[in-house]
Amino acid sequence: MSDSLGHLLGRAALVEWRVRTLIDERRAADPNPDDAFRGLYLSDEVVDHLLDAAPDQPAPVATDQIAALDRDAGPDVRLLRLARNAALSPLDVELLLIAAMPDLDPRFERLYGYLNDDVTRRRASVGLALQLAGASVLSAQARGRLEPSRPLVRHGLAVVEDLDRPLLGRALRVPDRVIAHLLGDDTPDAALVGVLGDADGHASPLSGQLAGALARGVRLVHLRERLIGSGVATASAALAEAGRGAVVLDLARVVAAPESHAVIRLAVREAVLRDAGLVAAPVEQLAQAHPDIVRWLSESGVPVLLAGAASWDPQWSSASPLTAEAPVFTVGDRLGLWAEQLAGAGEAAGGLDPSALAGHLALGPAQVRRAIEAAGIAASLRDGVITADDLRRGVRAQNAAGLERLARRIEPEVGWDDLVVAPHVRRALADLTARARHRDTVLAEWRMRRGGGRGRGVTALFAGDSGTGKTLSAEVIAGDLGLDLYTVNLATVVDKYVGETEKNLERIFAEAGGVNAVLFFDEADAIFGKRSDVKDAHDRYANIESAYLLQRLETFDGLAVLATNLRANIDEAFTRRLDAIIDFPTPTAELRRALWQHCLAPPLPLAEDIDLDFLADAFELAGGNIRSAATTAAYLAAAEGTPVTMRLVVVAVEQEYRKLGRLVLEREFGRFYAGL
Repeated sequence: MSDSLGHLLGRAALVEWRVRTLIDERRAADPNPDDAFRGLYLSDEVVDHLLDAAPDQPAPVATDQIAALDRDAGPDVRLLRLARNAALSPLDVELLLIAAMPDLDPRFERLYGYLNDDVTRRRASVGLALQLAGASVLSAQARGRLEPSRPLVRHGLAVVEDLDRPLLGRALRVPDRVIAHLLGDDTPDAALVGVLGDADGHASPLSGQLAGALARGVRLVHLRERLIGSGVATASAALAEAGRGAVVLDLARVVAAPESHAVIRLAVREAVLRDAGLVAAPVEQLAQAHPDIVRWLSESGVPVLLAGAASWDPQWSSASPLTAEAPVFTVGDRLGLWAEQLAGAGEAAGGLDPSALAGHLALGPAQVRRAIEAAGIAASLRDGVITADDLRRGVRAQNAAGLERLARRIEPEVGWDDLVVAPHVRRALADLTARARHRDTVLAEWRMRRGGGRGRGVTALFAGDSGTGKTLSAEVIAGDLGLDLYTVNLATVVDKYVGETEKNLERIFAEAGGVNAVLFFDEADAIFGKRSDVKDAHDRYANIESAYLLQRLETFDGLAVLATNLRANIDEAFTRRLDAIIDFPTPTAELRRALWQHCLAPPLPLAEDIDLDFLADAFELAGGNIRSAATTAAYLAAAEGTPVTMRLVVVAVEQEYRKLGRLVLEREFGRFYAGL
């Protein structure tokens, strides 16, 4: 038997002794002790006895035995630890034990029914509990221990029921979670399972300073975070260094819950039971939906560490928090996290180099752990050895789904070998990838930040005719960085009502800020177009929209690629703020040959008469059109049941010409013109 359980049973035995004593006293004064219908009606004799009786006297409390039990208990006895955490008085502890007895011993249901003089009321009433605890029912101080503002009820350790009855007749109940905790079970309440987060901490100088502040009595901390998850990781580490656990709450899910107030109260009770602090983020979402809950949290009495992207609003609480800026993880921090977690994965991840895979990814400790777990699950389909591709898929699995409601998610399936562009374009794309991979080193560690509140994002413009490889290049960059590609659907962004387009764009940027992904704006000139002279209200609001985008791009921390067929339509103010502008020219004959060779390659069955030189020299097509023509030729070959022949390729090119509205000239199609 554990020390906690032994101590609990010892205290319960003392409560039983008091119950027995009180029952003996009741029997001695009972005018009709043999009444078989006791508790179901009131006889004249009982009424006369009640009129003549004095108020119930407190039961004797064996204070010496209680002191001896508590003195001999170990430091980790749960009942005493709970009393310390919740600041319970000795009377509170007695009331808690008395109310818990029916859940510890079923005999007490009937015993309490007898003492309540009502067989249907099988829990201790407030009056009975006070009497058994040795307190007078007329004591205002004793009755006040069960008010909602006092620790026993405020922390949800005891519940006063039957509020329509007079106070002394109300029933006392101890929630099942509290009983389970006293018996040694630390499983959280079922209502919290869907809103609890991971308590993975990340030690830093700030976490050590916060641990010291918590030890000195600070109970409210606000951490403003630039990187989602950094505040929670720092707060969890601070609590661990202070010798406390952490109950981490995802406030976005709490706000979506039907009973947000009840969930928050359960979380505070969980923190009290575990001798833990409450870590919650993002606080701005809770403050916007339920400002009263934030105020209640700040006054709950447990250490509360709140994190979020917004600055602290004094209206959220009457108490002033300790505010700090959550540290942004450096490349060294991230590599250390990955190395530690990969080492924990054992031989399955022994051959992976985190510096080549994940140093540029904005992931916190919990996300790193889950990414490696997801990679391990994917590897179980083979030999169980985690590969770099498994790890990239695991990283992409940590992206929230919120952005998918606003943009189309593309999982990259192409690489540098699939990209056929001019050498200078390839170099520019490689430089852009390097900029995205090493931005933390340059901007944070080498302090090359531009200032002025600008973000740490990377923004590029891809300009060129349709089909020259802009979208494919964005997908290649995303794949090389191990990221998803999110293509923004302009139909979900542009709105005819004033101000709605800006709101839609803000949702996209806000969601993208918490996702490791490449944000791709196709046909960007539709929303990033030039500002014009104000001639009417339409021009004025269009210019406001462009001005908002200018400001929002500068504060964006992610990787954004704008693509346009008409570079001249992009406002010059946007181009100044871009990190790279890459022009995609129409492919030369040499590039067209490479494109045809790439598109007409195994496992596609080819006839021997395919003339790549003729296709490259004769038809001035962009890469997208070449891919489309090759696909059409493949369908034609499948319909005829033959390999792809030169005739079928030329027929496909002729169809592509007609789609483009171009004339089919004999001088271009040469000897194949007659067969069209």
